[in-house]
Amino acid sequence: MSGPELLEVGRLGRAHGIRGDLVVNLSTDRLERVAVGARLLIGDQWRTVVSSRMQGSKRVIHLEGIDDRDSAEALAGRPIRAEPIDDPSALWVHELVGSTVVDRDGTARGTCVAVIANPASDLLELDTGALVPSVFVVESGSGRIVIDPPEGLFEVFEP
Repeated sequence: MSGPELLEVGRLGRAHGIRGDLVVNLSTDRLERVAVGARLLIGDQWRTVVSSRMQGSKRVIHLEGIDDRDSAEALAGRPIRAEPIDDPSALWVHELVGSTVVDRDGTARGTCVAVIANPASDLLELDTGALVPSVFVVESGSGRIVIDPPEGLFEVFEP
């Protein structure tokens, strides 16, 4: 594939039933990743989602060309990759990590080294050790994240 880098969006779980269905464990909250018609790269082959449903608390999908339990079992445990989604209003981990973080006034606060999942708000982990809730991000792109943090957020990290 040429163009944008593919993203890992989950992993195939165990086979479900005898017709080739698979449990899928998503690492994203974007359910369009496993909606009918979605294209997923599994190994070196693109597969299309033919059906997708909840079975209790598990997401179960059926992929084009996987029509029996043996075929499904052969895919179990494999990572699922997909093309990035174009949504300018969303913050994407792969775009945040490595970006320079600055206040609205231009004060550099560090580089984002990770994004930590947190129930209240995901946290940007900076190379300085600071944790910045993503709700304070006001702008991102081109390797730069602008934040509007409350006063005192960085006091513990200042000399």
